[in-house]
Amino acid sequence: MRRNLDHGSLKVWGKTLPPLAAMALVYALSLGVAGAANDDGDYPARTVRIIVPFPAGGTTDTLPRLVANQLSARWKQPVVVENRSGAGGNIGAAVVASSDADGYTLLATPPGPLSINEFIYKTLPFKPSDLTAIAMLGTTPNVIAARPNFPAKTVQELIAYAKSQPGKVTFASQGNGSTSHLAAVRFEDLAGVKMIHVPYRGSAPALQDLTGDTVDLFFGSFTSLQSLYQGGQIRILAVCSPDRLEALPDIPTVREAGVRDFVSVTWYALMAPLNTPEPIRDKLNSEITKILDEPDIRAQFVKLGIQPSRMSMADMARFIEEERLGWKALIDSEKITVD
Repeated sequence: MRRNLDHGSLKVWGKTLPPLAAMALVYALSLGVAGAANDDGDYPARTVRIIVPFPAGGTTDTLPRLVANQLSARWKQPVVVENRSGAGGNIGAAVVASSDADGYTLLATPPGPLSINEFIYKTLPFKPSDLTAIAMLGTTPNVIAARPNFPAKTVQELIAYAKSQPGKVTFASQGNGSTSHLAAVRFEDLAGVKMIHVPYRGSAPALQDLTGDTVDLFFGSFTSLQSLYQGGQIRILAVCSPDRLEALPDIPTVREAGVRDFVSVTWYALMAPLNTPEPIRDKLNSEITKILDEPDIRAQFVKLGIQPSRMSMADMARFIEEERLGWKALIDSEKITVD
């Protein structure tokens, strides 16, 4: 997706919306509705919960725990992380969306619940517009990973191989409608190839079959593939970010390989219920920005393959809305649904 975060307009995959339309689209995410409180008062005066809508142990869980520990130390109040997994992140997101808008229940999530799920699930137990932006924790590029013995060694060779043998190349995903699935579909569309989708229930079984030479490819975040790559269990054909990854300086981007409009990154956002008072949201954003600037925290993020992100709440809301509209266009054109 192409991103343009300059004020007044919103560019979604090459199409620019007029200023008034762009402002309307991001209003709820960026501003919410002002709460009754005029300032943050004594916030926080009790335990703050950060809901993670996926199981413990992954990057989505690790990043908010690092931030929560720092917030607890700064505020002298407990900041705890709770895992409420299920339904592609929808269960945990619904818990936060229906919570009191007082800053004591927050959501830490990757893109799915905010920019994808409403377009692939028949019903949702919440509305993404019931959540408002707090802070972007970080981003990580997706990569194209290949099984150890896959014949193509570069993206150019992959495209040539897939075109010469249509319907033979397989790609695994975490499940139908997951970011790994949608990134691969976007690549097919831009590269002019057709591959076979093999959905799994999560990353673990998908990566097990990738390393076992059962499926050919996996479009996933570098964080989830880093140890497998370092252990020689997979090969990385290209990174999907606009620029090369510092940890993989010799591996080209997909754009360098000739698929000019292909970019795919995973991001991790902190959200609050709509109507959370602006002073509380400002305090959270300010504190988290300071935490992400701390050398020790940055080092821990980088070790995980995550680039800490400094982003205002308004720019973050615009970014999420652009992602949402871009994925909607792809999902609608491919008629992707989850049963």
